[in-house]
Amino acid sequence: MSDKIVTILEKSASADSERAGVPILATPRDTAHAQICSLNDHQLYVNRELSLLEFQRRVLEEAQDQSVPLLERVKFLSILGSNLDEFFMVRVAGLRRQVERGFIDSGPDGMTPSAQLALIRERVVGLFHAAHECWQKQIVPALKAADICVLDYAQLNKKQRLAANKYFTEMVFPALTPLAFDPGRPFPHISNLSLNLAILIRDKKRVEHFARVKIPNSIPHLVPVEPLASERKERGRRGPKQYFVWLEQLIVANLDMLFPGMKILEAHPFHVTRDADTDIQELEAGDLLESVEEGIWQRRFAGVVRVEVNDAMPPAVLDILIENLRVNRNDVYQLRGPVGLSRLRHLSGMDRPELKDPPFVAATPSALQPEEENEDIFAAIRRGDILLHHPFDSFEPVVSFLQQAARDPAVLAIKATLYRVGRNAPVVEALLEAIENDKQVAVLVELKARFDEESNIEWARALERQGVHVVYGLQGLKVHSKTALVVRQEGKLIKRYVHLSTGNYNSVTSQLYTDIGMFTCDEQIGADCTDLFNYLTGYSAKSEYRRLLVAPINLREEFERLIEREIEHQRRGEQGHLILKMNALVDKRMIRLLYEASQAGVQVDLLVRGICCLRPGIRGVSENIRVVSIVGRFLEHSRIFYFRNAGNEEIYLGSADLMPRNLNRRVEVMFPVLEPKLVRHLRDDVLATYLADVVKSRTMQTDGSYVRHEKRCDAGAVNSQESLIARAESSSPQE
Repeated sequence: MSDKIVTILEKSASADSERAGVPILATPRDTAHAQICSLNDHQLYVNRELSLLEFQRRVLEEAQDQSVPLLERVKFLSILGSNLDEFFMVRVAGLRRQVERGFIDSGPDGMTPSAQLALIRERVVGLFHAAHECWQKQIVPALKAADICVLDYAQLNKKQRLAANKYFTEMVFPALTPLAFDPGRPFPHISNLSLNLAILIRDKKRVEHFARVKIPNSIPHLVPVEPLASERKERGRRGPKQYFVWLEQLIVANLDMLFPGMKILEAHPFHVTRDADTDIQELEAGDLLESVEEGIWQRRFAGVVRVEVNDAMPPAVLDILIENLRVNRNDVYQLRGPVGLSRLRHLSGMDRPELKDPPFVAATPSALQPEEENEDIFAAIRRGDILLHHPFDSFEPVVSFLQQAARDPAVLAIKATLYRVGRNAPVVEALLEAIENDKQVAVLVELKARFDEESNIEWARALERQGVHVVYGLQGLKVHSKTALVVRQEGKLIKRYVHLSTGNYNSVTSQLYTDIGMFTCDEQIGADCTDLFNYLTGYSAKSEYRRLLVAPINLREEFERLIEREIEHQRRGEQGHLILKMNALVDKRMIRLLYEASQAGVQVDLLVRGICCLRPGIRGVSENIRVVSIVGRFLEHSRIFYFRNAGNEEIYLGSADLMPRNLNRRVEVMFPVLEPKLVRHLRDDVLATYLADVVKSRTMQTDGSYVRHEKRCDAGAVNSQESLIARAESSSPQE
């Protein structure tokens, strides 16, 4: 192991041991000092939903951090809003259904579904309060200082109101549809994630009525208000201030146009979240595509799991919503500030580069630079395996790999798995070009990729229309692996070129998420990929692979074997060491095995971005484990698994997190990094950089909370992502 990693670990172990002596568990017993009788003890496991909310708190911290560029802080607030929307649509909805069906079983942490819901509400209320306080007291004043003024309608001056009202008349009014609620017209359907106005009006007979108006998503929810001509002239080259008013406030101010002759008594915004965790009834479905489409349709009418309202909404109006949306008061969240934080994404997209992270140019590794004129990417891959660490390295070589394969006369076939490719998908365009050039093309499009189903259905149909062999997925399993195989004839031989990755074939998210991909023409990996695609597209009972770890076939067993091997090395006197980087750690069997590794003396460093159900720092159980989460400019998405292996180091990359769904109910692939120089690069340049981070890292405490490093503001403090940007810009990491 490099001295660099050893030094980092010695410092962190010292700091962690000091923290471990402080009782911080909010439980009846102090687990950090308790006698643990069994590794099944509930107190050894953090609840996954509460751990996920702790991740949302770390996202909020980025919005609160004044060292983060202002519009990036706005972006983090919008991400928090979007994340909480999904949390309620999926996680809370699932717990609600368990309670309704009478389930009282607890998970590894011992908490029942009803107990979880109670604690979730408590934590979410705190998050909402902190987020809105951040918006009102920190970000709005900072935006104003940067000449971006987000105003209430009442703050507009006379000329600005006239301009805003003109915009309403021309652009907003034609798109609005008032819906009445009375004996002849039932309570209107409120669509998922919609922002609405609950309106009380009084007619000429002094009879009160309720109406609903949906705020259209097709119109910006922050309406630009033109600055005054005198202000534009006065400010000159500095440019005028930019003014915005919330769309719902503009609509409320002009409701008399929607309800002429009526008196407007009350008008308040509300935001509805519905259960989106629709089960796809695969066993009964004759056509999976039709079944997924039906599931998407059913989401529109699923039960409501959350209602956000302004804290000014009076009880009488709130009672109408509670009764007709069929929710209870615990499902209602009263907020002080804008309803629907995810809408702030419109503001974060402003063209103000000085208020955003500085741009950088993604690198192309030197290994992909042609050595001869007109040399193709296949020649580069034949010289040796190539790693791409996105977004620090460009995603363009991945697209180019498939484009060249589509046009190369020597290429016979292309096979790929597509999970989330997005609306604009150059990878899919390359596959369509390949079929035009008479290549055999087979694609597995995972229709069950939650919230990407509609996009994937469109691409599946487009591929089918052009003659591509399209498979929609496997019964009972999601295909989450990220694999592309190119079969090429070279003389009298057939050679296979493979791209394997931790992330999706999505050119947009490749610039926002950290992921690692590898090009290889290793014969055994190529043969494994052929077997994998035969399993995906046909029938196969194959239970062994040469180099790949494939879930649900052999990944769990092989990964457990790798950890057990590290334990054995430690017991024989070798220095055991595991560095596992992933998005989530939930699986109880894996956590138990990591506890056993710690008890044996193995040093375990876990880089877990989101959910972590393991508790570090427990004497006799996990004092040799530390857990670090990095939340920064990019979403950490790469999975890297390092095993010291008595000095014969091994690293696996892959698509799987250590969660039951990944190990048991998904098709996942972990692949080995075979070339020693690439192993050293991942160990010394990537993992060591993440472990050295003190700026964007948070260390998990025994109680499941996280603390930031006390030296994060020091000169020279390491920000891992910025360090990786600097390294990519200065030189290729594989030179």
